[in-house]
Amino acid sequence: MAGVDRSLVAGVPVFAGLAPEQIDLLLQEAQSVRYPKGTNVFQQDEEAHSFFILLHGHLRVFKLTPDGQQVVVRFVSPGEVFGVAMAIGRTTYPATAQAVVDSIALVWPSAAWPRLVATHPGLAVNTLQTVGSRLQDAHTRVVEMSTEQVERRVAHALLRLAERAGRKVEAGVEIDFPITRQDVAEMTGTTLHTVSRILTAWEAQGLVEGGRQRIMIRDPHKLFLLAEGSPS
Repeated sequence: MAGVDRSLVAGVPVFAGLAPEQIDLLLQEAQSVRYPKGTNVFQQDEEAHSFFILLHGHLRVFKLTPDGQQVVVRFVSPGEVFGVAMAIGRTTYPATAQAVVDSIALVWPSAAWPRLVATHPGLAVNTLQTVGSRLQDAHTRVVEMSTEQVERRVAHALLRLAERAGRKVEAGVEIDFPITRQDVAEMTGTTLHTVSRILTAWEAQGLVEGGRQRIMIRDPHKLFLLAEGSPS
C-alpha cells in the first residue's frame, strides 16, 4: 500500500525535524506490512532486502551463536526504526526479528536507502543517533554481564523493559507485551532455572508479579535499588 498517512508516524524519532512534505515523500515509498504473532520479519544472515519502522506491536530480536545458543538482543517497540543494515555497512541482517504479538511495520527497499538519505540528510542523522543509542545499550549490557551478579542483571533488564514498554496499572508497571522467563534468561546471559529462582523470590517479597507470559513490577523503586546494588 503506497501513500501511508503521515499521522501514523507522528512522534517517530527517525522523522524528527523533517518537514511534513519530506515525510510525505518518504512515506510514498513505503509499504505497510502485517506480521502475525510468531512470524519472522527477517532472519539472521539473510540478505538485507528492506529496512523498517514498527508502527504497532512488539518484536523480539535474537541472535544464534555458532554453537546454537540463542541470545535475545533486544525488543523493538512502536516508533522504532530497525533492520537498517545498510546504515551500519552490512549487506545481511545481524539477527532475527520475530513478532511477539500481531505487528505492523512500514517497509522500504534497502536499495532506496542511499538515495533517501542523500535527499533527506536528517534521516541519516536520526538513524545514526538511534544506532548510537543501541550501541550504548549493548556496551552497558556487556559491562553488566562482565561485572554484575545475576540478580542485578535481571533487575536492570526488567527496568529497561519497563522504561521502554511499561504500562502503568493500579498494582505497578506492567511490561506491555508477552515476555517469558526464558526471554529474560537469554537477555541476561543466565539460565531459565536461575531466572525462575530469582523471580519466584522477588514475587514472595512483593517486588514483581508474573504469569505465564507476563511480568509486572510492583515496586519499581526497590527493584532499582537492587539493580544498583544498594541495600533495600
